[in-house]
Amino acid sequence: MSAPINVTPSHIDSSHRLLAILSHAATFLGAPILIPLIVYLVSKNDRSIVPTHAAEALNFHISFTLWALCCVPLMLVFGIGALLIGMLAVATFVLSIIAIVKAANDEVYRYPLTLRLVGELPPRGDVVNDRP
Repeated sequence: MSAPINVTPSHIDSSHRLLAILSHAATFLGAPILIPLIVYLVSKNDRSIVPTHAAEALNFHISFTLWALCCVPLMLVFGIGALLIGMLAVATFVLSIIAIVKAANDEVYRYPLTLRLVGELPPRGDVVNDRP
């Protein structure tokens, strides 16, 4: 499991923190891909931490959707796919809660087993300023 990236913000605006939390909380709002995608597209040119959180949440949800789709043939052929999909569902909820807590504490959380398809995370130890 990857360790979270330490980002030392100088000042995080409360609206930026809320958008970062919303990106990770999309699982519980019923739109796990749509909400982070909208937040990412709206904020991708910002020099805040929001696009990083949105990209990470979007990558996570796309990856776990792909993993769930890979489990469908296993469910039909071997019957173990249902167990794997259940494990993915539990992992999605637990990891989303961890990411929400990290975002509330102004930290970037790097989800495990995630394909990095959208955006980039800052290198470890980089300072991300919330002001331009």
